[in-house]
Amino acid sequence: MASPTREPGRRVRPSARRARHRSDEPADTFASGFRSLALLARNGVQVSARAIDLASGRELFSIDDYIVMPTAGIGTSLLLADVAARLDDPAFESLMILDRETQDQVGDAGLWQHLQAPSLPIADLAALVAASNDHLAMNVLLRQIGLDAVRLRAEHLGLRRTALLDLARDHRGPDDAPHLSVGSMKELTWLFAEFARGEAISPAASQRVVDWLSLNMDLSLVASAFGLDPLAHRSGTHGLTLFNKTGSAPGVRAEAGVLRGPRSGVAYAVATSFTDTDLLTRLAVVDGMRAVGSDLLEYVH
Repeated sequence: MASPTREPGRRVRPSARRARHRSDEPADTFASGFRSLALLARNGVQVSARAIDLASGRELFSIDDYIVMPTAGIGTSLLLADVAARLDDPAFESLMILDRETQDQVGDAGLWQHLQAPSLPIADLAALVAASNDHLAMNVLLRQIGLDAVRLRAEHLGLRRTALLDLARDHRGPDDAPHLSVGSMKELTWLFAEFARGEAISPAASQRVVDWLSLNMDLSLVASAFGLDPLAHRSGTHGLTLFNKTGSAPGVRAEAGVLRGPRSGVAYAVATSFTDTDLLTRLAVVDGMRAVGSDLLEYVH
């Protein structure tokens, strides 16, 4: 497994408590999203966020980006990175067919559980994980590759606060990991920027991850502000291209991604943790994340 050439976040400054802006941008470029997240925090929502300019690595804004947050499905990006790296090896069978088994079944996100095909190639399973956070496909891949291998891949990438912790489960008991995955927004922003630049593991592996993540159909959070077609945005429209990964679980909404536009590009990560006891709180969280997306769109377009 390849080792990283530099530490995560080396190109960016330490986290700040207030928004920072480009000198040629209006002073309030990121003010709306920053205020929205701050309002959530004042109302009991734990918030962590970061955005950087993709070309320079310069911090655009951050809120407690060093905190380890539950990130739900975002952690599967580490599984995708490991699969992509293995496909660099000519000895690894890219068309290896994997069977789903009873132990892999989980009645949650994903399409494969609703399909008749009992077996799929490993690359197709990665595409399902990226496109629909397919938990069945994820569990089958993890049974083949191993959770320890994914953890080692994260370590080789230089990630210390970001990890895929467990299989997908219908219910988490006291002996299970409390979350599917955790991460820091600083590390996730760095990782997604590395994917975009072709500098995570190898250019070919990075591009595979980008290609898979560009299939993601969940544009309900930060990316809801970008005006893209959730089912067909891979080629981009109006000068915008996006790849992203979202995470949703009870009391968790998170997203990491890279948005490019005519003026510039950004890598971003936002995570929220809250008491999900009423619909109004959940809607407020979604609205706050969309406000961040509106600011990012203004920056790149």
